[in-house]
Formats: sequence, structure tokens, C-alpha cells
Amino acid sequence: MSKFTLDKVHSGIGFQVKHMMIAKAKGEFKDFDVKLEGDLQNLEGLNVEVTVDAASIATKNEDRDGHLRSADFFDVENYSTIKVIGESVKKISDDEYELTANVTIKDTTKTETFKIEFNGTSKNPMDGSTVTGFDVEGKLNREDYGLTWNAPLETGGVLVGKEVKLSGNFEFIVE
Repeated sequence: MSKFTLDKVHSGIGFQVKHMMIAKAKGEFKDFDVKLEGDLQNLEGLNVEVTVDAASIATKNEDRDGHLRSADFFDVENYSTIKVIGESVKKISDDEYELTANVTIKDTTKTETFKIEFNGTSKNPMDGSTVTGFDVEGKLNREDYGLTWNAPLETGGVLVGKEVKLSGNFEFIVE
């Protein structure tokens, strides 16, 4: 069993959601941690726990960020963290896996499925440490978690889409 330490400098969590029915608003969470336990020879046995600081949301628009932190969306004063707790990992192909996890946003927990791409291991030429990396993709319906605010558009449709596409890239130091 290996110990994994998240390399936050080389990791990130991003998202995108339809904006005005014609474009995509993109953003990221700047403050998060990933606890990973298990054996790289048996990824189906990995234990995964992700904790995200909901207030760390950033979309390159301060007004929108403030609105997303408000009670209309994440309500960060009352619900400061987003949690993802892995339930199972299933091998799909040589480097592709499927993570089934319980996602908790605003005290609502739903089971979601994420695609994982295992990027292998490498030696860091700077310090000789062994590193490993994973890319993760998924989507969820924000309204399932009580993030229901929206505004109708004059041309039809709504300002913010329901489906949120998530992507993460994570690098770990293997000890």
C-alpha cells in the first residue's frame, strides 16, 4: 500500500456550464485536497476522498463569483465544503477506470459516476521522487443539489444550464 501526497501545484479542478444557451461559462475551485490510498498495481482498490472549499470558486468574474458563493447557489456561509467520497473503482480498459462516488453539496448527497484516466508513473528529475497522475471527467445536474437559481431569457431558454461538466487533473507524489 502506497502513500500519496497531492501535488497541488500540478493539480486542478475545473467546471463548465452552459451560459445563455449559446456559450459556456468556465471556472475552477482553487482550494481543494485529495486523499488517495491504495496500490497502483490494483487501482480498483483505491480509496478516494476529495474535499473542496466551495468559497474558492473562481470564474474570472468577481460579481459572478460572489453570486455563486451566495445562498442562490453554494451558500458558502452555511455549506463551506463540497465532498466526494469514492465508493468503487471499476477497470474499463488498460488506463481507463470508472469511479462511483457519493457527492455532497449543500448537505445533499447523490451518487455520481466519473471517468478516470490513469496516466502512469514517472520519476521527477528535480528530486528523484516517483509521481503519478490521473485525469477525471464527469457531469452532474446542479439542480439535484439545490443549486436551482436561474433567469429566463427573452429569446427563450434560461441563463444557466442544469448540466455541469467537471474535469480534474491530479498529480501525486508516491511514497
